[in-house]
Amino acid sequence: MKRDAIDFGTVNVARLFRKIFIPTLLGMLSMSAVTAIDGAYVGHGIGSDGIAAINICIPLLMFFTGVGLMIGAGVSVVASIQLSKGKEKAAQINVSQAILAVTVIGLLVSVPVMLWPSQTGRFLGASESLLPLVREYIVWFAPSLLFQMWCSVCMFIIRLDGSPKLSMMCNVIAALVTVILGFILIFPLNMGIKAAGIACSAGLLAGSAVGFVRIFCFPKILKPYRLKWSVKSMRLTFRNLGYQCRIGSSALLTEATMAMLMLVGNHVFMKYLGDNGVGAFGIVCYYMPFVFMVGNAIGQSAQPIISYNFGLGYRHRVTAAERVALITAVACGAIVTAIFAFFPEMLVGLFIATDNPAARIAIDGFPYFSTAFIFFILNLTIVGYYQSIEKVWPATLLALMRGFIFLVPSFMFLPEALGTKGIWLALCLSELLTTLAAVVMYLFRHSGKVFRA
Repeated sequence: MKRDAIDFGTVNVARLFRKIFIPTLLGMLSMSAVTAIDGAYVGHGIGSDGIAAINICIPLLMFFTGVGLMIGAGVSVVASIQLSKGKEKAAQINVSQAILAVTVIGLLVSVPVMLWPSQTGRFLGASESLLPLVREYIVWFAPSLLFQMWCSVCMFIIRLDGSPKLSMMCNVIAALVTVILGFILIFPLNMGIKAAGIACSAGLLAGSAVGFVRIFCFPKILKPYRLKWSVKSMRLTFRNLGYQCRIGSSALLTEATMAMLMLVGNHVFMKYLGDNGVGAFGIVCYYMPFVFMVGNAIGQSAQPIISYNFGLGYRHRVTAAERVALITAVACGAIVTAIFAFFPEMLVGLFIATDNPAARIAIDGFPYFSTAFIFFILNLTIVGYYQSIEKVWPATLLALMRGFIFLVPSFMFLPEALGTKGIWLALCLSELLTTLAAVVMYLFRHSGKVFRA
């Protein structure tokens, strides 16, 4: 087989993981920074109604980010295993099918959203007073749904094709364009809320363009393969896409977890702490993408190493890669927890004055909330491992546990038992229970009872 720029089968696993992880992490954190910076731009340049209007639309982006990650993770695992077996053409066909799928899905959604912005805004829960802002924003924001999926799939393909630094640049360029253009349009040009939508779409389009130039013009192995349009070929395409989605389904569920966390958290904080509590939780939600991206970067960095060696049957290298990923997850989780626990005033102060009532609630709650982060990042890494070895059901079950099965009851019952502290500790309990479930799965699997390879 023609060798990739990164040799997944022979290079030292720890060095290989480090080479992929650092640029992947930096690229993902750059996109998280965009979320926070955009929030600051809108808050200072447009006002609280602008933030509210954007927050109404964000679940759409979260969901379709999940779709992009699902197909991207799926095609990366499938193509990794095919490459390890020397089946380059099959890997290339799957790449083409993945790109085609997200393009069709993106167009089917973004075009109707642009054509019927008012109906979409009402469907998402916009009040009549916010609807004009939502309508103005969503027309320019809608194309970003397609561009975000393009960006997500391109990053997986480019990383697997031996260019993790360029994969990082897709995110970095998207972030830079969004930040710079957003500032210019909101402040000097005073274009209002549509500026935020234009900046978001333009940034993700720029990141996607970098990815497509690399994939279509300068591929190493994973160049797109021209698809046939016969009935047999279309049937094969749907079969392959179904398999990709099944493997990557936990990535979609992971994004759904973030949406569920925001949805349930808003209701519980409103019930116990009122508007100021929701404001405090809103500050946390600006930081959660950073925590999520750390775990996601670890899982995505280990994935091509694990999948490739799993396809070759090199179980010792699979085990070594997962061990490095788990150690990295615990270390990163501890660092993030320490930052939140010891510097809450500084973190909160970046968004609002620390003498604000909402700020005081957030400052008091951050140390409790941060106890979830080690388990949060660890669980993302474990789910990524099961994806990488084509164990769909364990990955899906763990994603459902942390996003729905444990999370909702934790938010419902822990505040009743512990009061205000229980609200902040609910995520920790949910993630801890998921980690314990993963340990039980591991013990059963290695005792030969379930989840055999």
